[in-house]
Amino acid sequence: MNQKNCNRMIDGVIFDVDGTLLDTMPVWHDAGARFLATLGIQAEPGLGDLLFEETVETGAQYLIDHYGLSMSIPEIARGIDEQVEQFYFREADFKPGARELLQQMYDVGIHLTVATSTHRRCIEAAFDRLGIRGLFEGIFTCSEVGATKNNPAIFYAAEDCMQTQPEYTWVFEDGLYAIRTAEAAGFRTVGVYDPVSEKDREEIIRTADFYYESLADFDLLCGGADAETVARISRDGMAGNSTEDVADIGVETAADISVCGGDGRRSENES
Repeated sequence: MNQKNCNRMIDGVIFDVDGTLLDTMPVWHDAGARFLATLGIQAEPGLGDLLFEETVETGAQYLIDHYGLSMSIPEIARGIDEQVEQFYFREADFKPGARELLQQMYDVGIHLTVATSTHRRCIEAAFDRLGIRGLFEGIFTCSEVGATKNNPAIFYAAEDCMQTQPEYTWVFEDGLYAIRTAEAAGFRTVGVYDPVSEKDREEIIRTADFYYESLADFDLLCGGADAETVARISRDGMAGNSTEDVADIGVETAADISVCGGDGRRSENES
C-alpha cells in the first residue's frame, strides 16, 4: 500500500464555499420551507430532503402541485432565491477553522481563489460582511464559467488567475463529484466534512488526497517554524534571510509551504 505524501508545496488554493468555508448548506436544504413560511404555510416534514436534489423548476412545480400555490414557476423560483440571498447577506457564517486557515494561508503568501456554484452576489455579500473578500485573488462561479463542477473548467480558470501549476494547486471541497473532477484534472484535493455530504463520506475519504472533519484540524506549518518566520521567507525568498531562519523551516526548501495532519487526523489514501 502506497501512501500519498503530505509534504507537498502549496502555491495556490481553490476553495469551495458552501459546506467548505461557510456553513450555508442548511439554507439550500431549507429554502423551500423558508419560502412557504413567508406565505403562512407550514412545510411538511422532510420537504428539504425531497427538494434538495430537484432543480429549481421541478421543485417549484412540486410546491404548486402539493400546496396549491397560485403562482408561476418563475415567481416561486424568485421567492426561493430571495430566501437564499437573505441568508448570505445577513446570516451565513464560517465553518470551524475556516477564518483562521484563510488568514494563515494569506499571511504566508499562498494564492487564494474561490470556485463556487452559488451566484457571485451572494458570495461577495457574505465575504464583505465577514471581512474576507480581500484575501481572494478571484471568485469564479459555475454560471459565469458556463459549466458545473463536473467539468474542470472552473478549476482551470481559478488556476490561471493564480498562475500556478495543478500539482501545486490544492482544491478544498465537500462534494464528492467536485473532488473527483479536480483529482482527475491533476489538482491536489482536500475533502472537508459537511453533514449534507454524509452519504458520500467514505467515498470522499477514498478519493481525496486528504480528508478533514474540520478545517480547524488542517495544519499548514509542518516544519516547526512559526508563522512570522514562514511569512517572511515566503515573501522575501531565500536571499537575505539568516541561516537561523532557514534552519527553522527544516530540511524542506525554505520557500515551500507544506501541509500535514495533526494528531492523526489526516487521512492518507492509497495511490
